[in-house]
Amino acid sequence: MFITFEGPEGSGKTTLIGKLAQYLRAQGRDVVVTREPGAGPFGSEIRRLLLESGDLPPTSELFLFLADRACHVAQIVRPALERGAIVLCDRYTDSTLAYQGYGRGFDRELLRRLNAMATKELVPTMTFLLDLPPAEGLARLTRKDRLDAETMDFHERVRAGFLTEADRAPHRFVIVDATRCAEVVFDEVALRLAQLVDED
Repeated sequence: MFITFEGPEGSGKTTLIGKLAQYLRAQGRDVVVTREPGAGPFGSEIRRLLLESGDLPPTSELFLFLADRACHVAQIVRPALERGAIVLCDRYTDSTLAYQGYGRGFDRELLRRLNAMATKELVPTMTFLLDLPPAEGLARLTRKDRLDAETMDFHERVRAGFLTEADRAPHRFVIVDATRCAEVVFDEVALRLAQLVDED
């Protein structure tokens, strides 16, 4: 089972995923927690280039994300799924559509094709979109990387992109109000996830 978590900066994805992994492991489940970019040695190098480097051309940014994703899926996600693990992933293909498509202006149909190539068409079982206004999310951050430092207009486009993609695939997306406290968000997501696991 492949579960992804999306949302604007500061939406609480990482904290939520950690708590969900604990919750599922306490039930005896095999859980793999991973992220994009940055999983594995190759991914950690790409993450440094993407988030800590200075000026980076948008096309270079796009292809670095795709290179990370292709390696991540082949080396981490698919092997975990094949052994029957539950994979909880912090960002995936929808982030490329939101940030590089809606945010940067790349052709979104082209991005869909590139994502399909990089992942060999691996689609999440479910995607939780933690939604909140960008200004609120950015205010939560204690430090900002290269993408965090983009203009508010950019972050507004990204948020709108996530919501548009959720509308395109309502069977896969669950939109979660991330303005609420972390405990309430966890309870809502854990309930949905428990239902999904029980059905599997």
